[in-house]
Amino acid sequence: MTVGVIWAAFTRALGQWHDPRFRRIVLLGVGLTLGLLIALTILLLWAVQALTPDNVTLPFGAEFWGVHELLSVGSVLLMLGLSVFLMVPVASAFSGLFLEGVVDAVEDRSYPTLPPARHLSLADGMLASVNFLGLMVIVNLGALLVWPFVGPFIPLLFWAVNGWLLGQEYFTLVAQRRMSRIEAKRLRRVHRGTIWLAGILMAAPLSVPGLNLLIPVFGVATFTHLFHVLNTRPAT
Repeated sequence: MTVGVIWAAFTRALGQWHDPRFRRIVLLGVGLTLGLLIALTILLLWAVQALTPDNVTLPFGAEFWGVHELLSVGSVLLMLGLSVFLMVPVASAFSGLFLEGVVDAVEDRSYPTLPPARHLSLADGMLASVNFLGLMVIVNLGALLVWPFVGPFIPLLFWAVNGWLLGQEYFTLVAQRRMSRIEAKRLRRVHRGTIWLAGILMAAPLSVPGLNLLIPVFGVATFTHLFHVLNTRPAT
């Protein structure tokens, strides 16, 4: 039953793609995310070029040229690898930017009879995202400490930890538009298992380059549907 509820919410979020307003937000989110990652890569390449020599002298007087090119290629590959981990905090930060537009688009299409929601200001959304980002960094650093002990199971640990974090954030931000923060937390506790599993569904694609660009927006849309379902259901 829980998996079916989550999957229904996710597929309804995917169906929102036909809405031009929603599609514009998705494309804007992808553009901003790519822009941020490209900017970080350019900054890293600039640092490599500025702080490293173009050639080094090897033992016995031999010289090795092309250090810049070698390190530049290595820097790009490093950023591609780091993007898997960077996308989690990026998704967290951007959820505050896109929250109102995404939820409004979903509710206007799927729940048109609802009364007007209490809109969160951009400042409040960003403040919540920044605070949550700090928590996410701390928790993920703690998870890295157990990395040597879990070995090949690190992806499962990554999905479990960040699924819990993303589920907490997405659900609370969406719920606060329709109820107080205290009520949102109470509802979240009642359905914590379902919310955690839905968060894992969001966290897993964040480790797939390309696909992870779409998750911030579709994650908010999924949790919008999930909130409206859980808000009318008793705990299971």
